[in-house]
Amino acid sequence: MTQTSKREVPPDWPTLLQDSARTGGQGLQHARSPQACVWQYRAGNSVRSAPVLLDSILYVASVNGTLHAIDASTGALKWKFHAAGQIHSTPSLYENRILFGCDDGKVYAVDRHSGNKLWEVVTGAEVWASPVIRSGAVFFGSADAKVYAVEAASGQTRWLKELGGKIYSTIYAGEQQLYLGCGDGKVYCLEAASGKTLWSTLTGNGIASSPAVHDDLLLIGSEDFLMYALNTATGELRWKYETGLGISSSPAVSDDFAVVGSKDGFLYAFDTQSGRLRWKTEVDAVITAPAVIGDDVVCIQAGMTFALSRDTGNIVWEAKLAGAIQSVPILTSEMIYLGSLSGEVYALR
Repeated sequence: MTQTSKREVPPDWPTLLQDSARTGGQGLQHARSPQACVWQYRAGNSVRSAPVLLDSILYVASVNGTLHAIDASTGALKWKFHAAGQIHSTPSLYENRILFGCDDGKVYAVDRHSGNKLWEVVTGAEVWASPVIRSGAVFFGSADAKVYAVEAASGQTRWLKELGGKIYSTIYAGEQQLYLGCGDGKVYCLEAASGKTLWSTLTGNGIASSPAVHDDLLLIGSEDFLMYALNTATGELRWKYETGLGISSSPAVSDDFAVVGSKDGFLYAFDTQSGRLRWKTEVDAVITAPAVIGDDVVCIQAGMTFALSRDTGNIVWEAKLAGAIQSVPILTSEMIYLGSLSGEVYALR
């Protein structure tokens, strides 16, 4: 048995997996090659979104609409919550709440200790994006083409904003601006207080990728095969890079290092500010999941789990587990947690 150290509840959860490095709030961890499977949990249905970890509890959403709270040390189930539709949304954490979207058109807030529902918000279509939290407000987009801002405490609506297409991109919530991609091919910047459009930049196809932000730079992929770097204040193009197929994977960024996967099966690493290609590595599978950045490796799940050297892009280790895996690994100092399309959840040490 291993012990997973507790950490403080993050005051905000402003983007997919809490930070632009996609660490789920764990920080940049050293991911050693796993030597053993400590436990395996059978979720009973495919897991397509990423698990999240807090206070030694691993929260995993399975496609059949079940949210599982699992003891991260033992793999024992703590509780289950059953939603009324499928879940493709990666959960987010805020205070005592875990929040996620659902194919029934709702966003749920569930007590993370008991599994009891605290509130729900109804939209007009499926919600695949993650709800994000900044300064007591929850922001999310829906496939009904609307952006919602609601109170984190109650779910009460602050404002709605209709855009030009379906929204599958998870918002990046800055202190005053919101950034997201849209099915109409545009990257939007909205005023957080009102939903007013501050700028929009058109790409060549729909956007399901979720933006990462570093300093004054916004990074996002488009189905037009291009990775974009835009000025956060104006939407002006700083640089772009063309891959071999569409990009629905969300970029991960840590300081001067940025990485994104493409449906062409390559993982691309860039210098964040200049867009200079550092390396690209083929993993022999379509990449739609985000990568997570560790202190010396990048991990990606595409058919199996790969760890690549941040410096060279060389594959350092692989974890070949049953079933195709399209989630994001959770890296801690002691463990790696994985969800899989076969419905298994793994704790590797």
